[in-house]
Amino acid sequence: MAEVFEGYERQYCELSAFLSRKCTSAGLLDGEQKRQEVSGIKSGLEEAEELIRKMDLEARTLQANMKAMLLAKLKEYKFDLNHLKNKVKTITSPNANQSSREALLESGMADTLTVCLIADSFIAQLSFADQKGRLLVSTERLNQSGERINEGRRMMLESEELGVSILQDLHQQRQSLLHAHNTLHGVDDNIGKGRKILTAMSRRINRNKWIIGSVILCLVIAIIIILYFKLSQ
Repeated sequence: MAEVFEGYERQYCELSAFLSRKCTSAGLLDGEQKRQEVSGIKSGLEEAEELIRKMDLEARTLQANMKAMLLAKLKEYKFDLNHLKNKVKTITSPNANQSSREALLESGMADTLTVCLIADSFIAQLSFADQKGRLLVSTERLNQSGERINEGRRMMLESEELGVSILQDLHQQRQSLLHAHNTLHGVDDNIGKGRKILTAMSRRINRNKWIIGSVILCLVIAIIIILYFKLSQ
């Protein structure tokens, strides 16, 4: 965008210097030649106004620091354009022939002003080159920051993928633990049932022991009685 402004600026400086010389030469003419020169100068002034409008639009689209510098230069160009308009008015006034000497003096002042403007423009271009270098450095730093941000974003995505994988593994392990817990619960139930069966079997064994003991005792008593009666006869 700044290159576009510089192009319009060069066109305006060349056109301003050309119109200043035309005004000087027109002040020395009379009649039809003078009217033709003045008509050409007015057309040039319209073109100069158009260039200033374009420079104004371009300057307002730039960053704040560069915008302020270019708008300050535009003020000088607008002052120069008003000076050229006043010069044309002086040439076309009824007392133009009487003030030809004054026009020549003003022409010299205008040339001096043009030289000053060109010098200021050159200085501004040097300043702009310095600012352009700083902007390039800032742009490079921004690019490096952007690369670091992209690298951080990539690492964040990788970490997110790793976190998702870990969560999936934890979910699978939780399912395995729940399945093992259910299996252990079933084993515990089976152990409880087996314990009840063993307790019942133990009771039955004890009862059978008592029964067998009672039968043995009865048999012993019966044998003793039988032996007693046999021995007593």
